[in-house]
Amino acid sequence: MGNRLKADTTARVESWTLSIERCVVRACIALLIAWPVFSIQTVHAGPTKTILVLGDSLSQGFGLAPSEAYPMLLAKKLRAASLNFRVTNASAAGGTTEGGLQRLPAHLKRDIDIFILELGINDAFRGVPVDQIQNNLQQIIDKAKTRNPGVRVVIAGMQLPNYAADDYVSAFGKMFADLAAKNGAALAPYLLQNVAGYPSMNLSDGIHPNAAGQKILAETVWHVLEPVAREVAVPSSRAERGTSPAKSGSH
Repeated sequence: MGNRLKADTTARVESWTLSIERCVVRACIALLIAWPVFSIQTVHAGPTKTILVLGDSLSQGFGLAPSEAYPMLLAKKLRAASLNFRVTNASAAGGTTEGGLQRLPAHLKRDIDIFILELGINDAFRGVPVDQIQNNLQQIIDKAKTRNPGVRVVIAGMQLPNYAADDYVSAFGKMFADLAAKNGAALAPYLLQNVAGYPSMNLSDGIHPNAAGQKILAETVWHVLEPVAREVAVPSSRAERGTSPAKSGSH
């Protein structure tokens, strides 16, 4: 009787041991299957990328809370799209291309991955020659690229009202497309598309977009920014382009 009880007990212990070993094996197999998924999710999260916006009062959000300006609305869109970006809005009311040249260096002390440039309309209102405006904008782009060789550029273009459809107006409108082509930049041809001339989309001055107008500006820029941001967000994108980030050192 004692031998039989001992045998039964031994059999139960061996059965429990076998069951535990099977559970351990199954758990290990499950972890091995899941590991590639965890790894992919970690890789795609990547480090935080940076977007710098250099513009005038249209980008600053004149007369509105900073959070209502389209650069901050873009930040929300990026988060909603699970794109890990920090947006810095370095825009200033009354900003000109010459002023942008002076203000830019302070914002290049940190690396940037995407550079959104929106300047030039205030120069045009002052009658600055188009060639000079274009030269200033090119210098701004050059400075950004020198500091950040792999930076992607997005140009927010502008147009002059058609009250004087002369050579100046035509040359100014064409300038942004020329800059984009020369620098391999993404282009939003007209930032104020579906906003300029619509009273419901502007403040009482009829010039600066209100909160509703800024939402449309955000959509206009997002249309060209999103594919660029998705490419930049991939950690290997810089290597694929053969570039590496530089080390840190009126409207």
